[in-house]
Amino acid sequence: MARLHTCCVFLTFVTLAGCSPDSESTPRTGPAATRVGAEIGRMQSDTLIVAMGDSLTEGLNVDPEQAYPAQLERKLRAAGHDVRVVNAGIAGETSTGARARVDWVLRLKPDLVILETGANDGLRGVDPQVTAGNIDRILTRFGEEKVEVILAGMQIVQNMGQQYVEEFRAIYPAAAKSHEIPLIPFFLEGVAANPNLNQPDGIHPTAEGYSIVVDTMEPYILEALRD
Repeated sequence: MARLHTCCVFLTFVTLAGCSPDSESTPRTGPAATRVGAEIGRMQSDTLIVAMGDSLTEGLNVDPEQAYPAQLERKLRAAGHDVRVVNAGIAGETSTGARARVDWVLRLKPDLVILETGANDGLRGVDPQVTAGNIDRILTRFGEEKVEVILAGMQIVQNMGQQYVEEFRAIYPAAAKSHEIPLIPFFLEGVAANPNLNQPDGIHPTAEGYSIVVDTMEPYILEALRD
């Protein structure tokens, strides 16, 4: 099964909605756990894809059925693939938070994980080496359990400083090479900076924006399913 990266641009002068102190905790309770728990019972005969990430995965302020994981599942099933896509996104999560809940995700016994993390690291000015280390450990842990991963890479805009921007951007290609994972250059291709496809914060896609995200991701996921 092939692995891939996606890439997401965000505006550093806008605070990413949903950042909260408790967003780093493992979602054993609350809406995320309830949603996942309700879906697991329907997955026994299907390929299980877990979409793990922050608010861009969770689908902040859009109907859960319009967030990208739900749209992706519908599109794949309409094409004849027996898959379930679990939305395991948590608004405000950093790569440190994602690293802390890898074992929780593994308990779902996924066949494929779509990992979207790092945007909040960039917003907070986290040292890129910290982000890189977290992503490396996450991918290593999934690899130990033979779980395939699609990694959603990130980019940040220039007002963070040229050196920081370049170091941050380099995290994801380096992880792709190290873990032999293919890279999608831009998760929000055709969506970022388009006011018609984003919510008023300029960061989080609308339902229409997420449909384009799914179109971007689909070929790589189909390749993974074929393999």
